[in-house]
Formats: sequence, C-alpha cells, structure tokens
Amino acid sequence: MEILYEDNHIIAVNKTVSEIVQGDKTGDEPLSEMVKNFLKNKYDKPGNVFLGVTHRLDRPVSGVVLFAKTNKALARLNEMFQNHEIKKTYWAIVQHQPPKMVDTLEHYLVRNEVNNKSTAFDRPVNNAKNAILHYKLLANSDHYYLLEIQLETGRHHQIRCQLAKIGCPIRGDLKYGFPRSNPNGGISLHSRKIEFVHPVSKNWIQIVAPVPQDDKLWLFFEELQKEKE
Repeated sequence: MEILYEDNHIIAVNKTVSEIVQGDKTGDEPLSEMVKNFLKNKYDKPGNVFLGVTHRLDRPVSGVVLFAKTNKALARLNEMFQNHEIKKTYWAIVQHQPPKMVDTLEHYLVRNEVNNKSTAFDRPVNNAKNAILHYKLLANSDHYYLLEIQLETGRHHQIRCQLAKIGCPIRGDLKYGFPRSNPNGGISLHSRKIEFVHPVSKNWIQIVAPVPQDDKLWLFFEELQKEKE
C-alpha cells in the first residue's frame, strides 16, 4: 500500500485497480480495512481504529483516495465535498482524439441499477441527473490521447459515461464501449491529484498520485508531463 500523505487527522493512499474502497458483495478486503490495519500496526493501537471514508473510486480506477483519521476531520471533509471545496483532477487515456482540445461536457445521466451502468442523454429525461465535467487534451502517443478532467458534478460513472458519449471511451473500459480489456483488469482512469484546505490546520494541501507502475503507456504519459513541467 502506497501512502501519499499522512498527519494526525487525514491519510491519503494510492489505490490500485484491483482494490475496492469499501466492502461490497464480493467479500474482498476493502482498502479502508487495509488502512485501518496499517494504522493499528504502525501506532500499536489497541481496539478498533477509527477511519472515515470521505469519497470513493470505482474498483477499476486507480489513484488518490482520502480518508479521515478523526471524527472532526471526517465531518469537515464531508461538508467540503458537498460544497465542492475539494478539487479533484483525473487523468484518462482514450484511443480517439476528442472533438476539441479543451471543452466542457454537459449531459443528463440515467443510472441502471441492474447492469450498474449509466447512460448519457443530451437533453433532460425522466430520472436523469445533470452531469458536467471539464477536460483538456494534455498529450498523445502514436495511438492514444491523455486527457485531464475536472468534475463539476459527481455522478455514477460520470467520466466513463460522458467520454464514451463523445466517442472517446476510456482505454480498457469494456462496459462503455472500449473493444479490449487492459492486462491488469482495470481501466485507464486515474485520480491524479486532490487539492483542498486542511480541515483542521487550514493549510493548503496538494496530493499527487503516481500512475500505475505496471503500465508502460501510463508511465510514458507521466514522463511526458514531467518534461513539460
């Protein structure tokens, strides 16, 4: 487990594509329990360790996940997420060049609970939720394009669904129309960065998650971005 940041009130880890943030029907050990065990062993804590889940990533998605170590931090972070005071930046690899270099996408998403999939519509329909994201094209290889994405809303499978709607399904995302799976079983969507005012100290915090190290294409794009910086 890769710890990206830790202090007395919060801890951030770099989730892999195989991990779930919270327990589900699979019965697999969730990331939240792994972090609890890490804290229990690191600080030799007796009894149960408190850990609050502040947000989630889909199982096939990698990147930074932020947890609260205290009730005070959890309450404040929950409020900050609700008020959109926490900035999350995602990277996505797609095979097709998007229509524009920079754009805002607005759709109306309907979630199907049976197949755990969302469908995007251009106009409001019954049971739809408004979905808005902003993207820009950062780089490209011979066959793929790297997009940077920021969410204005947080809907079910929003990035996956909206990018597929404009003809740019995420690499490896069979559910949303990509033709092949990735070798690691995940999709090429990565929670790259999270930025916020610390819920207790009020310092500005920026946490960046390295891309999956077992994927040469991710490493290629990450190196390109480092060269630009």
